[in-house]
Amino acid sequence: MSTSASRYEPRTNVGRVTNFVDQRVGGSGIVKEFGRKVFPDHWTFMFGEVALYTFIVLLLSGTFLTFFFDPSMAETHYDGSFVPLKGVEMSVAYASSLDISFDIRGGLFMRQVHHWAALLFVAAMSVHMLRVFFTGAFRKPREFNWVIGGVLLILGLAAGFTGYSLPDDLLSGNGLRIIDGVIKAIPVIGTYLSFFFFGGEFPGTAIIGRLYVLHILLIPALILLMIGLHLFLVVLHKHTQFPGPGRTNNNVIGYPVGPVYAAKAGGFFFIVFGLLAVMAGFFTINPIWNYGPYDPSPVSAGTQPDWYIGWVDGALRLMPGVWEFVIFGQTLSLNVLIPALVPAGLLFTLLFAWPWVEAWVSKDKREHHLLDRPRNAPTRTGIGVAGVIFYCVMWAAASSDLIATHFSISLNDVTYWLRALFFLGPIIGFVVAKRIALALQRKDREIALHGRETGRIVRLPHGEFIEVHEPLDEYHQYKLVNYESPEVLPAQPNVEGKITTSEKARGVLSRIFFEDRVAPPTPAEVEAAHAHGGHGEVEAEHADHESISHR
Repeated sequence: MSTSASRYEPRTNVGRVTNFVDQRVGGSGIVKEFGRKVFPDHWTFMFGEVALYTFIVLLLSGTFLTFFFDPSMAETHYDGSFVPLKGVEMSVAYASSLDISFDIRGGLFMRQVHHWAALLFVAAMSVHMLRVFFTGAFRKPREFNWVIGGVLLILGLAAGFTGYSLPDDLLSGNGLRIIDGVIKAIPVIGTYLSFFFFGGEFPGTAIIGRLYVLHILLIPALILLMIGLHLFLVVLHKHTQFPGPGRTNNNVIGYPVGPVYAAKAGGFFFIVFGLLAVMAGFFTINPIWNYGPYDPSPVSAGTQPDWYIGWVDGALRLMPGVWEFVIFGQTLSLNVLIPALVPAGLLFTLLFAWPWVEAWVSKDKREHHLLDRPRNAPTRTGIGVAGVIFYCVMWAAASSDLIATHFSISLNDVTYWLRALFFLGPIIGFVVAKRIALALQRKDREIALHGRETGRIVRLPHGEFIEVHEPLDEYHQYKLVNYESPEVLPAQPNVEGKITTSEKARGVLSRIFFEDRVAPPTPAEVEAAHAHGGHGEVEAEHADHESISHR
């Protein structure tokens, strides 16, 4: 029998074209393999999808804007449709931005779609990374994917800032002025770096063109590369899932990509796109015509950058202005360098190093494909909440002047309170979040042993009144009793019998991490509690009460 007789021959023109391409690129094997890939279904997994879909919207809307934007800092006089700025001297970049807003059909809508999508893109990435952190999805074998996520977050911030600066209006110019001040605060080489970056004395005549190249070419290319690597590793390592009956580290329970997940994902993309379109159509953002062209001399009040950069501006506002010294004829502006570099450096260094820090403290080298409930990792949850508060205090400080004017209070008082919260807020947040997580664990343990309270009161034959508890179903019971609760691992001696300094430090951190813990109930405890109708105590510590109840 010849091979030609068994070869598939499609009957339609579309089928013939598809078959022709497939025989030359082998796409059917890839589609078949990927289409059978199973992804678990949980609402928290949608944050990453929102980030991906908003980036697609950014590419589409940005391509439209690229056709009409002129990144030139050459001087011109405005002659467009916006009457209040008629005849005003400005850069060609600002004039073309006004033309997009008022003279290009659909231009203002596309500008606002682009800006809202940029804000949502960074927000979705941030919330997605918080979900990964709080649930422990960064653990082996996903450490590199966590690092890629951190790089994506930094690239998102860079893309947002470079795009925010392109219109060359007064607001974006003030943001560039802050960057120029930070660069010049670097000892010895700061002035040279500023001249190189701006092409001369600030603001120069080249910065908009350089930012334009970064914004539309280099940064998007790097983001696409990181997204590709991220998705490749997700497929390679399989998706994490929350614990539940039948779910283990060796399987994935969910829906295949084709056709279920693909249909759901496609529909969700259009929902995200539709919401962005509604926001762009009804809510004005970045009205550059109100700010006017950039002029280095005035600084308008009440100006803040977009939220994802505001925390750096807030750190600059919180820093006292007296930390400036002259050493060997060089001015050392610590009042600029420390708030501009230290908080961001601390946050991102801890972010990138965290998977290895936690693995080192716990000495856990196993693969983890099941997620933690945040309450079951109280120390990690407390540290995450502390980091969020650390960020939010700086973010709020970027609007310290508006807080003072809107609530009619002293700007100095707002600054003093925010400075105190900068140091005390993360500590308070850590303690409170950890205690809440432990309290929720205790509550889960009680429910697992005794069931849910029904509110129905029953009188026993000997006159005692009790509340009837309803036992949990298998799914909810599994969630409450099947989780890991690591114990403190003291410092261990090495092969020479010595305990090194680093091992002592690890032992101290292990005690901090795992000393306060609520162990999940054992099967024996659950069985004993259920045997007594959910009302008797369990194990030997309550043996005397049990003996009385059996008499």
